[in-house]
Amino acid sequence: PVKGSKASGGTFLATVGSVEERDEEQEDEGEEELRDGGVPFYVNRGGLPVDEETWERMWRHVARIHPDGEALGKDIRGVADLPKIPVPSVPTYQPTTTIPQRLEAIQKYIRELQYNHTGTQFFEIKKSRPLTALMDIAKEMTREALPIKCLEAVILGIYLTNNMPGVERFPLSFKSQFSGNHFHHIVLGVHSGGRFGALGMSRREDLMFKPLEFRTLMDLVQDFDAAYRGYWHTLHKVKIGQYVSHDPHSVEQIEWKHSILDIDKLTKEELRKELERHARDMRLKIGKPVPPSPTKDRRNSMGSPLRGPGSPIRRISRVERRPSGEKKVLEQKSSADMNGYQIRV
Repeated sequence: PVKGSKASGGTFLATVGSVEERDEEQEDEGEEELRDGGVPFYVNRGGLPVDEETWERMWRHVARIHPDGEALGKDIRGVADLPKIPVPSVPTYQPTTTIPQRLEAIQKYIRELQYNHTGTQFFEIKKSRPLTALMDIAKEMTREALPIKCLEAVILGIYLTNNMPGVERFPLSFKSQFSGNHFHHIVLGVHSGGRFGALGMSRREDLMFKPLEFRTLMDLVQDFDAAYRGYWHTLHKVKIGQYVSHDPHSVEQIEWKHSILDIDKLTKEELRKELERHARDMRLKIGKPVPPSPTKDRRNSMGSPLRGPGSPIRRISRVERRPSGEKKVLEQKSSADMNGYQIRV
């Protein structure tokens, strides 16, 4: 089973198990990568600056998971004059800057923050929190300029595209399998001018940014599927959310999984129809009235992650109730010599 225990210093450690229900429950709490191929990692729950206990725990964890072990930590911590790390600048645009160019600039900024390989996630992301609270965390990311992981990149991408009304944003998450372990990943899908693309962060270049050039949602998902197969991963499940509000003070919750598609139980034609249906559902949401933003005083008193009576009710896709169909056979490269080795994405 999935095991988790709160530790002193505001951290949380989880390890992977095989119980699907607990796996889904933990994912709902916003900890997408706590089950990253069986490799445990910590989440900093004490805020920034990082307290001493969390800091020391991070280095002990690095010593356990890094090939060079304790030597790496000693080499870095023993240097008195480490080079100053450049702080990336939040992108700014000219009025004539096109939407694709702006998205590329945002992705460049996300990439410059670098992927967090420490085993300790610096920003705590709870998916159940209102959008306004998540945008406050995104602002903190730009101030601190620390390395991030995929879920943090999605929140940051929403924040950096809020002032682009011509760009619709939606969460797009994946569950893949390699050598007996499951891996979870998420990106921010984008739609503008009749084309789809994506923003995000990953260890793998082709599992994050996708230029705004895919004609359909099916084309975008298939491109990610092909990238997964390139790393000998089998894509099992895709979850797609609804369009996210452009109002940074909205008290709405992000709808993370409006549709849940079991890729290996759907034929290609069934998958195409379900993705077309989801795209229609997203278009229908545009123009629907949203709850008014709270006053400044009310915003200051907010922040509870608990679901309120006015929170949106998640729609359960009919795909979840679909009986198992013919399994899609994916062409796999030979992996006979990879038993016990994990290719992390």
